Amino acid sequence: MDRLSSLLGLPYTDTVVVVGAIVLGVTSGVLGAFAVLRRRSLVGDAIAHSTLPGVCVAFLVAGVKDVPGLLLGAAVAGLVAALLMVGIERAGRIRPDAAIGVVLSGFFSLGVVLLTHIASTDDADQAGLERYLFGQAAGLLERDVAVMAALGAAALLVVGVGRRALTTTLFDPAYAGSIGLPVRALEALMTGLLVVAVVIGVRLVGAILMVAMLVIPTVTARQLVDRFTRVLPLAGVVGAAVGATGALVATRAELPTGPVVVLAGFAVAVVALLLAPGRGVAWQAGRLAARRRRVCEDALLSDPGAPDRGRRDRRTRAALRRRGLLAPDGALTAAGHAARSDLAERRALWSAWLAHGASVTLPDAREPDPADLRGSLGDDAVSQLKALAGGDSGSGDHGRARAPEAR
Repeated sequence: MDRLSSLLGLPYTDTVVVVGAIVLGVTSGVLGAFAVLRRRSLVGDAIAHSTLPGVCVAFLVAGVKDVPGLLLGAAVAGLVAALLMVGIERAGRIRPDAAIGVVLSGFFSLGVVLLTHIASTDDADQAGLERYLFGQAAGLLERDVAVMAALGAAALLVVGVGRRALTTTLFDPAYAGSIGLPVRALEALMTGLLVVAVVIGVRLVGAILMVAMLVIPTVTARQLVDRFTRVLPLAGVVGAAVGATGALVATRAELPTGPVVVLAGFAVAVVALLLAPGRGVAWQAGRLAARRRRVCEDALLSDPGAPDRGRRDRRTRAALRRRGLLAPDGALTAAGHAARSDLAERRALWSAWLAHGASVTLPDAREPDPADLRGSLGDDAVSQLKALAGGDSGSGDHGRARAPEAR
């Protein structure tokens, strides 16, 4: 750690905090993906809150504030809470959110009671147990980070070895059962991995904020990539970046590490939700605006002599003039007539697809695009459509009559 501290140019204490935050970010990012994509994110929150009574009971049993022992108590309490949630949900026919609420409130209340009881004793060694509630990264030691890294590496190794079985169970448990996979055992394993991530993080960010480290990396990664095999490593990278950035900012500004790390993750998630290519709010808004402009332009190309209906029509006419499709007097130019013919053909092809698409043979499962059927389906499919439509799909009048709204 001393060599790493000199390499990074950070004090020893700050280096320990940054490395611990990176370990937490990678582990919680990868393991939290299984909870988020199962729509069981709040299970992680309940498990995190349930670790508090485990820490208190471990201290009462051992009588000393030994970090491995306290983490073991937290892990046992988290597993008991997870099993209790499943039992309440299945035995009592209660909705999952209600079962989570019951367990979370019960275990957390028990933890607060035990913490208050321990604080009222004369045992001087009890000081600092409340840090597992809110987190205190400044108290991390090198051996604590080593324990966190060992637990995280073991959990990630399990994910790497059983990735195919875990993925199949995650997305299609019925199919997983039909091919002989032990679905219940794999679901229990996913819950156990979630407990490991929580146990690693309660010391650094606390039981209250731990759920953010489970959810934020996966939410961010899911905005950027589609395939689960890419979501897992990207979530780990995002978690590591968020942990390192938040820890560095917190140490420089002398702020609590856990909340700053979560705020850094929140900022990254918001940016991804707004600006992610193809999925972001801004991207979707731009695509919708472009589609509206195209609809208005297609309407004017179909009927350039239509009366001016307001500012939008004036902007559309101006855009067509800039593109050389509309003359200053409002008539179509040669390029405008060519664009109008192309529009009529696209409409006719879409009408033919609506009428005969089920009979077209495609090499794979392609999604037709009404604005560019030829580009999305290919020339062979278009030729089949024209043959099925009796050769009339290229007629502009037919296109306008059959599908006036499809553009």
